[in-house]
Amino acid sequence: QVQLAESGGGLVQPGGSLRLSCAASGVIFRVNDMGWYRQAPGKSRELVATISSGGFANYADSVKGRFTISRDNAKNTVSLQMNSLKPEDTAVYYCNARVEASIIRISTDYWGQGTQVTVSS
Repeated sequence: QVQLAESGGGLVQPGGSLRLSCAASGVIFRVNDMGWYRQAPGKSRELVATISSGGFANYADSVKGRFTISRDNAKNTVSLQMNSLKPEDTAVYYCNARVEASIIRISTDYWGQGTQVTVSS
């Protein structure tokens, strides 16, 4: 089993910054793509940013230029630096990781429990 532990959510004023972190632990041979998704009240879950094991990043248009995703392959962690936050960014943010548990290349997607980000004055 693999667990994803998220941290860094909270309350911030518009224009402020937060940094989310996620650490994968458990039976892991390799972590492939990792990413962050979010779900706002009354909305479906949407992609925020993903990053490959090689460091290639992809962002939703709504956060491009404001958010930066990064990872540490040695520690199996992924982070999301969020700058210039807007009220529209308010949501529960979920960490995602695609994990191979052994040298037999069977990949499974895992999700964190979610961390609340609230942007309000």
